[in-house]
Amino acid sequence: MNTTYHHPRRKRYRRAMGRRNYLIGGVSGAGKTTVCTELQRRGYHAIHGDRELVYRGDPETGLSAAPETATPTAAWISKHHIWNIKKVQTLVKNQDEAVTFFCGDARNFAKFVESFDGVFVLEVDLNTMKRRIAERVALDPTDWGGKPEEWELAVRLHQTKEDIPKNGIIIDATAPLARVVDEILRLTDANNPS
Repeated sequence: MNTTYHHPRRKRYRRAMGRRNYLIGGVSGAGKTTVCTELQRRGYHAIHGDRELVYRGDPETGLSAAPETATPTAAWISKHHIWNIKKVQTLVKNQDEAVTFFCGDARNFAKFVESFDGVFVLEVDLNTMKRRIAERVALDPTDWGGKPEEWELAVRLHQTKEDIPKNGIIIDATAPLARVVDEILRLTDANNPS
């Protein structure tokens, strides 16, 4: 039996009784990975979607895709950064956890966003995004944003917000990590398993 979770500031999403699932997205450098790790540290079931669910494929068909050149462009990688819908659906249907947080972005999110009880968008200003990407790349030069074309694409996507769900609840991700996570937990009532 399904119920509907109501929130005054966003669209209604279907949910399975006794089980809640939330998507946490945002632009590169918004803090999705950091928030996911903190949720896990606090004992919540949180999935690093960009590590555990991702593959390169066609966002419409879901079929695996390979770049036409030996070295794919940043635009190609971004466009084909999708999540495995069957895995997402299996995790959403799993009743073992009271709440699950799916953290990351996928170009095919429109194919499964209705499965979530709610969507959060971590929002940062352009300077914060640039600083965080630079810090990340300083630790690992192969990380996203380390190449000029990746940097330029990240800036464009920050400006256009084209790959971000439109009906998500905005979370100020420039706040300290503990406050960001506390706000997500408060809005999801994650401390109340019923």
